Formats: sequence, structure tokens, C-alpha cells
Amino acid sequence: MTQHGKKYREALSHVDREHPYGLGEAVDVVKANAKAGFDETVELAVRLGVDPRRADQIVRGTLSLPAGTGRQVRVVAFAAGEQAAEARAAGAEVVGADDLVARVRDGFLDFDVAIATPDLMGQVGTLGRILGPRGLMPNPKTGTVTNDVGRAVIEFKGGRVEYRTDKVGNVHLRVGKVSFTSEQLLSNIHAVIEELFRAKPAAAKGRYLRAVTLSSTMGPGVPVDPARARETEEVLVGA
Repeated sequence: MTQHGKKYREALSHVDREHPYGLGEAVDVVKANAKAGFDETVELAVRLGVDPRRADQIVRGTLSLPAGTGRQVRVVAFAAGEQAAEARAAGAEVVGADDLVARVRDGFLDFDVAIATPDLMGQVGTLGRILGPRGLMPNPKTGTVTNDVGRAVIEFKGGRVEYRTDKVGNVHLRVGKVSFTSEQLLSNIHAVIEELFRAKPAAAKGRYLRAVTLSSTMGPGVPVDPARARETEEVLVGA
């Protein structure tokens, strides 16, 4: 059983786990209870009414968070020639072709996003057992396999994030930092919720949004009422 510290237990005492909060309330509770000595990340967890064992019910894609992620995103690009130059100019930390493939194979994994041009995917594909389990494998569906490498690098460094259902149908995403304003966090959360509905599989039946939880890195999860999870826009308008 996990043993939590005094600050966590104190924060937990201020959260009613039986009360499903509105999004605005949840954001305020998370910010108020973030007591760590660093700028904690705010994370959103959503349980979807899908069966991820079925290929036609896997929910995945990318979206740009309006207020960004608040963290430095380290991007590597598998590219050569002019496309490699574009990736470097856009701010990719490491750019390469055969040499970068070999470097990753030897253990280099100090990055958050990997982007590749289609012509290099034959080589990058050999890294599947290394990159796949870590969610770092470039994929056309998430915009990380593209000929427009420079644009992809800029987007991912500027707040574009990937999402995918896990084996039980949950989606976990960073939606900002505790230092963000409530309006910035609400804007990002709203973008995620709307994106998940946009990506809803046609095969998904019944209630789609099953559970929503908001938390900070060191804080307890705050339950959000799924029926009110799309009210963010109204909250922002009335703020």
C-alpha cells in the first residue's frame, strides 16, 4: 500500500471524493492544494466508454493546447538533407538519419517526441521495440511522420500533444502547470474534452465520457462530473 506524505494527506482532506465537481471548481481545488516546492504539472485523466481491445475503438491523435503545456518539449527528428536543415531551424534538439537510429539503438532516449520523414520510416521502424512501449514511435496518425518536419517540430514544441487510450480505455494528458491561471487551464481542458468527442469512434456505444479526474503532480485526484465536463466554455464566458 502506497504511503503518502503529510502534505498529500492534508490536501486530500480538502477534497470530497464523493462529490463530482464542476470543472471550474476542480481547477480551483487542484491549484489550492498544490503544496510542493516546485511548479507542479496539472494532469487530466479521462475514462472513455470504448473497448480498446478493438482496433475500431482505439482513440488516438494529437491536439494543440491553446495555452501550451508549460514545459520544455525535447524533440528529435529523423530526417536528412533539406528536411534535416528545416528541423534544426525549427528547434529540434537532435536531428539525424542513420546516425540517430544507431544512437537510439544504443540507448539514447533523452527526448519527449520523435518526428520522422516517411522515407526514413523503414529504418526508424527497426526501433519499434525501443520506442513503441515508451509511446515515442513516430506515427502518421499523430502527425509525427511527415514531410513537413519543420512545421511539426514547431507545433510539438509549442504545445501540441499526443493522446491515446490505454489498455482499459483511459486517456492521460498534461494540461498545464499549477502556475497557469484558471482560465488557461480551463482553456486547455476544454480543448482536450472537445478533441476527445471529435475523435469518438462510431463503434462506441452508450455513455462516452465515463469518468474525469484532475490532479497535480503531488496532489490527490479531484473527481469531475462527466455530465458537466463540457461546460468549460460557458465557465470561461462567464468568468
